[in-house]
Amino acid sequence: MTLAELGWTDFFAQAFAPYAAEGCQPGRVTLELKGYFEVTGEFGAKLGACSGKFINTAAAQSAFPAIGDWVAVTPQTGEEARVHIHAILPRRTKFSRQAAGQDIIEQIVAANIDTVFLVSALDGNYHLHRLERYLAAAWASGAQPVILLNKADLADDNSAALSAEIATVAPQVPVFIVSAQTRRGLKALAPYLTPGATIALLGSSGVGKSTLINRIVGENLQDTQAVRDVDGKGRHTTTQRELLVAPNGVIVIDTPGMREIQPWEAEAGIETAFADVVTLTSQCRFGDCSHTVEPGCALQAALTDGTLTLARWQSYQRLGRATAHEVRRTDRSAQQQHKSHHKKLTKSLRQRVQEKSGEE
Repeated sequence: MTLAELGWTDFFAQAFAPYAAEGCQPGRVTLELKGYFEVTGEFGAKLGACSGKFINTAAAQSAFPAIGDWVAVTPQTGEEARVHIHAILPRRTKFSRQAAGQDIIEQIVAANIDTVFLVSALDGNYHLHRLERYLAAAWASGAQPVILLNKADLADDNSAALSAEIATVAPQVPVFIVSAQTRRGLKALAPYLTPGATIALLGSSGVGKSTLINRIVGENLQDTQAVRDVDGKGRHTTTQRELLVAPNGVIVIDTPGMREIQPWEAEAGIETAFADVVTLTSQCRFGDCSHTVEPGCALQAALTDGTLTLARWQSYQRLGRATAHEVRRTDRSAQQQHKSHHKKLTKSLRQRVQEKSGEE
């Protein structure tokens, strides 16, 4: 397999130049295992492990290889024929989330993606607010988000209403109503499935990602399982992150279903997704405008004349509150600022009540 078939570009070639001078070879992480990685390059697919120097200098979990990464390696000789991973090339894009649990750790779900397909199902899995979180992470990743509403064969034909609802929170994001079972709508995805392009399918369990991959590539590359009849919940078919090169040349990253998604750089994603709202807030007369009753509020004016819809403003507020809550949960200084702000607000309200009582 050539580097070009794995998605190699001039961007990575330029970044790799210093490592080539040291005798390294480039490879792409095609499978994540416990403590090891499968690395594929012109030397074939080999089991790889990070060198001791790499491990000692890695400052965080996100500094270790992730599926889709390009790495500099030295193939070893002998029976095991493994490779040593010495460095990760700069990531062109990365889809990150905060790892589940109490520890504040960035978990890179996939790297160097061109298009991220956010998959939801129309059999009860579809949830607009959860989709908003996926979108925030997708926008922060730098990849192009595309929404796939799968299992159209199991739902009423309300595609126009769903597309309109999604447009309130993501007006620039393409939405496709598809069915992996009947192949409805899959031909429309062709522009994203070009040779050398990397796509990733992300979504919760049971939305049909593995079946979609099989339909997209034209072969049964991924095992699939039926959704449980008792509660309609999805089963975990994919148990590890894996990169596959399809016969038509498109590179596909499959990932396990995610029960929760807390975008790692949610604020950046929100600013990108809601650039129109951010622009309006910067045009208010007062820098500390609360966007409620202040004179000269550009945002309230946009809501009044219909330039901005109420649904989009509420979506922006909802994601902003979720992000602020997560920051307060993980950042002690933010927690103190929140407490201080709450005390000032409470004191101000008390003063207003006392003044009003005195007037009466």
